[in-house]
Parts: sequence; structure tokens; C-alpha cells
Amino acid sequence: MKKQGVIYIHGQNGSPQEAAHYAPLFPACDVVGLPYRAAAPWEAAAEFRPFFDAFRAAHSQIILIANSIGAYFAMHALSGRRVERAYFISPIVDMERLIASMMCENGVTEARLRAEGTIRTPGGAVLSWEYLSWVRAHPPEWRAPTSILYGERDTLQSEETVRAFAARIGAGVTVMAGGEHYFHTPEQMAFLDGWILR
Repeated sequence: MKKQGVIYIHGQNGSPQEAAHYAPLFPACDVVGLPYRAAAPWEAAAEFRPFFDAFRAAHSQIILIANSIGAYFAMHALSGRRVERAYFISPIVDMERLIASMMCENGVTEARLRAEGTIRTPGGAVLSWEYLSWVRAHPPEWRAPTSILYGERDTLQSEETVRAFAARIGAGVTVMAGGEHYFHTPEQMAFLDGWILR
């Protein structure tokens, strides 16, 4: 009989090795981290789909845990794949709004970005007209049963934005008071674990 499987997808600057944290939460499951190098959603599809399909074939059910931009990539790359349950931690759900915010903070107009193609901000982030155009043309479509964990002090996506997205896809939202975008402190990780196990 096939076992259940858990796939963990890390966020920016994360690692597939972070999947080890979730193994004790799912003792009867095979828990793996999905390794990827993609920096854009269209690149993620080429990496995510073969990995997911092979893992899916070997397991009876799939639980997906995805963090930040990993959740955004997953919604594009794995849309239409059968996922029994998804847990999104601080997911990026409105990339267009995030890019617009970064442009505003750095004084970059849409006309300038279109003309120059790419602009590197003083903080090291790269703004891309190709990326923005793709994001606008491909809003995420996600239908798997999903729970979302959001930190009250998340500075990348507002609670309003996350709740609007959750309402659109029928997902539940849990907000951690004082939580950040990056869940990493012992208190935050304990809250995260309790959220998954409840």
C-alpha cells in the first residue's frame, strides 16, 4: 500500500533541507523538500512538475507545504495537479501588488521599467518588465483545499490582500499576533506546528 507524501517548497533564500522540520509532524508520511533554482514562475513549472509527478505516482495522497514565494510558484506550476491538502505559510498571493509596491518605494515608474526592461534597486532586488507583464497575464488559479498562515507583522503582503485571495479560493486564514513574514523564532515555529496539527 502506498504511503502519503508531503512535499515542502521553500521560500527565497530557503532550502529543501527545511523539510526536516515537518517530518515529526507527519510521522506516517514520506516528507521531502523540493529542490529548485527557479527565479520566476514560468521557470518553476519546468522544475516542479516532473518532481511532483514522480512523487505523486509513488504515494496515495499528497500534502503540500509551501512558504512565501514557494507558494506563489507552486500555485502556477502545480495548478491542476491533484493535491489533497495544502498549507501555505506567508504566501505571496498578489505578486503584481508586491512589484508595484517595490516600484513605488524605489521611485520607478511603469514607463521607465518598460523602457529599460530591468532595473536593479539599491537594495539589490531586480525589477523586471517581463516578470510584471507575465504576472499580469497569469493570475494564480488554485483549487486544492488550502489553509493559510499569516504573520500580523508581514511587510510583503497585507492581511487584507491575503484574506481577499483566501475568500476567492475558499481557504482558511490563521493570523499569528506579532508574527512576521519569515516564521523562524521558537515561538513562531511552535505556533506554526500547532496550526498544522490542529
